[in-house]
Amino acid sequence: MSSGLLMTRRIRRTPYTAKVEAAGVRGFTVVNHMLLPKAFQPSLEDDYWHLREHVQLWDVSTQRQVEIKGADAAKLCQWMTPRNLSNAKPGDCLYVPLIDENAGMVNDPVLLKLANDHFWLSIADSDVLLWTKGLALGKGFEVSIGEPDVSPLAVQGPKAENLLATLFGENIRKLRFFKFGWFEFEGTKQLIARSGYSKQGGFEIYLNGSHLGEKLWDTVWDAGLEFNIRPGCPNLIERIEAGLYSYGNEFTFDNNPLECGLGTYCELDGDFDFIGKSALKKIADQGPARQMRGVVYGAEKLPGVAIPLSVLVEAKTVGQITSGAWSPRLKRNIGTSMIDAGYWNVGQPVIVVDAAGQKHDGEVIKLPVS
Repeated sequence: MSSGLLMTRRIRRTPYTAKVEAAGVRGFTVVNHMLLPKAFQPSLEDDYWHLREHVQLWDVSTQRQVEIKGADAAKLCQWMTPRNLSNAKPGDCLYVPLIDENAGMVNDPVLLKLANDHFWLSIADSDVLLWTKGLALGKGFEVSIGEPDVSPLAVQGPKAENLLATLFGENIRKLRFFKFGWFEFEGTKQLIARSGYSKQGGFEIYLNGSHLGEKLWDTVWDAGLEFNIRPGCPNLIERIEAGLYSYGNEFTFDNNPLECGLGTYCELDGDFDFIGKSALKKIADQGPARQMRGVVYGAEKLPGVAIPLSVLVEAKTVGQITSGAWSPRLKRNIGTSMIDAGYWNVGQPVIVVDAAGQKHDGEVIKLPVS
């Protein structure tokens, strides 16, 4: 296997990398300076159908944790996000947009509340650790901030619950979506959440202790054989259909939560303050200039999107597809794009220009698709 990457110490291996390599990984990408498997199965479509029908084991250690502990931990977490965290309880997982002073998206992590003074931010690909440290120093908050030895391993697919019940007992079935509990593994207590970067159902094991990585992989793998387990990774087709966005692809610092369709996670009239509140309220008052939408286009399979594809209405560019793939269920190409106001209504006819300059009929759709 040749990853195409020059492996140096600046690209970190994970506690599961050796197992991933032995399982036949066909390549890696890099997220948070760490290896993320990007392909296993003979094709993206084969992987897609297996994920929808069975169960997969994903090394998602690149979801690094920013740990915030101390008397002002809750204050700091609230300062970073427009989502109201006041009702969060230990055991909750919350999807939170993090924004800067201009309401630009810094990251969109899952916040896990371990205790009233103890939180993890399970981050996408950006330097949240350094940003959080800077905010804490600037505000004089009484907190400690660091990256714990925590390496998530995802078990995704419709058979995930039955698989983990064989390992951790029937109580795993009682976990509700975006909740976590503590389960025993090799004499240790490990955090398991009903969550994951797919809509096929599943869990994430936030392994605390990298020395247990290979043992955990083997334990889940062996138990999963009767459930037709395979190694896997976030599937591009499935995530687009599910309306799951990728920081750095679908949005960046240049985008705000209202453009990203995250208005439901923004409380602008609350009695709490957060970075960028005035900027975000101004955007809300004026209305966002664009919003995230799905686009279906073309009746023949097109290559994946390496360079954004222009989305046109007549001769006017109204957006760019930043992630795209052939959907074997829809029999169309499907992508995500920020679409300009006035053109984002579902059913709006568009033209998509592919990398070769060819034009394809398309239309705006709502994500996720059933």
